[in-house]
Amino acid sequence: MRLRQIALVAEELAVAESELIEVLGLEVCYRDPGVEVFGLNNILLPVGNQLLEVVAPFKEETAGGRYLERRGGDGGYMVITQVDDHGPRVARVKELGIRTVSYRDGEDYGLMQLHPKDTGGSFFEIDEQRGENAHDLDGPWHPAGPNWQRAKQLGRVSGISAAEIQCDDPGSVASRWSEIAQISLINNTLQLDNATLRFVECLDGRPEGLGAIDVICTNVDAVLSSAKKLDAQSAENQVMLCGIRINLVGE
Repeated sequence: MRLRQIALVAEELAVAESELIEVLGLEVCYRDPGVEVFGLNNILLPVGNQLLEVVAPFKEETAGGRYLERRGGDGGYMVITQVDDHGPRVARVKELGIRTVSYRDGEDYGLMQLHPKDTGGSFFEIDEQRGENAHDLDGPWHPAGPNWQRAKQLGRVSGISAAEIQCDDPGSVASRWSEIAQISLINNTLQLDNATLRFVECLDGRPEGLGAIDVICTNVDAVLSSAKKLDAQSAENQVMLCGIRINLVGE
């Protein structure tokens, strides 16, 4: 299991897009028309071999809109992982009695989005890419559209190395995610193949949710310089974009 995609939710997609491009030096690879059925628009931006997605509601009464209201504005939305074999993962979720919000079992792609009330913390999604080169680190990824690799920009950031989920009861939520992923828990942290998932207390005045990510930074000075122009630097090596804390870490 590896971290393949992080989803954020924003009230204004254009603002989030502009800030992510200006500060992190990213490029949009895809806008998925398929999410319009949920009342959302989105963008996807490669961060090395992973993807950063932003969704924004364009009409009333959407799940994304309710999430914005519950968490008090823009912020982290989903932790999306990739596995090599979906079948055992689906069986495990059923065994644990966890509900799914969305499920797909297609020839090209398997998707399983878990109900956050059953997992706690944040949306947790487990997907499998299928077909030629499906499991390559730089391989195809259905949500990112065709040829997402053309938009990779490594001048400032090159990967997402951690996601931080804030919880009312970090130990309980961490144990639940550990049960689902079937990965041993160490100090409320799960070690995936390419990233860690940290479970921490809610310390920023906001309710449970995806509060921060660690991004591997190849040019810290350039990121911080751009962030300062937007008043988006939130700590020594941290910026705040789209309502999520982005920690800048070394390679």
